[in-house]
Amino acid sequence: MDVVPDTQTLRWEDVHGPARAVVYGLLESKDEALARSLHDEGWAGHPLKPVGVTSPMFLGAAPKKGVYTTSTDGSVWFGSPVPEIASVLVAALAGREEIRWGKTRLRVRGFALEVVPQASDGLVELETVTPVVIKYRDRALLPWDEHYVERLEHNLAHKADFLGLPAPRGLRVLDAGPRRRFTVSGAPRSGARVRIAMEADARFVEAIRSWGLGLDTIQGFGWIR
Repeated sequence: MDVVPDTQTLRWEDVHGPARAVVYGLLESKDEALARSLHDEGWAGHPLKPVGVTSPMFLGAAPKKGVYTTSTDGSVWFGSPVPEIASVLVAALAGREEIRWGKTRLRVRGFALEVVPQASDGLVELETVTPVVIKYRDRALLPWDEHYVERLEHNLAHKADFLGLPAPRGLRVLDAGPRRRFTVSGAPRSGARVRIAMEADARFVEAIRSWGLGLDTIQGFGWIR
């Protein structure tokens, strides 16, 4: 979705903070029962919320230390590996003229359905454009921390089980961005963008590209480029 903001900056608490409410608001506008069930129970007997979204991203935004600047060339991506959820999102987005993202209004300039690239079985590299959130014993992990790969593998295996697909193998972190810290509903979220390699089933790769890596994907974390 291409958007134009009505502010020159986003408050830091509004970068990821509103994402979850935006997603549920979109779903509710077209299917209240689905939105309520996903919020309260998860999907198909699992507590997982199979939805991915990005924080608003702005091309050409003037860099300014300590400030999340915007531009008139903004975008937000939404996705889900579950067709029933994805179709409701598409219907909701297609009829929108504006989205309220925290204190900022995003005027919808255009909307397009993006088909994920066709994958093949075997080795794949994936890179995220938003930080990946991973935890171990309630402590946020960064890509260079002990247990990071182990917990990311566990998260991916959990998602593969949910989708009824083989779990990926041999995960490696190839590169990582700096630590980023955001506040979501008054609680901190820390993570970093990553580039990983793994052996995976093509169907899982295609699904995860519409879902994301790590935790809190419905809050805009872990979206794959």
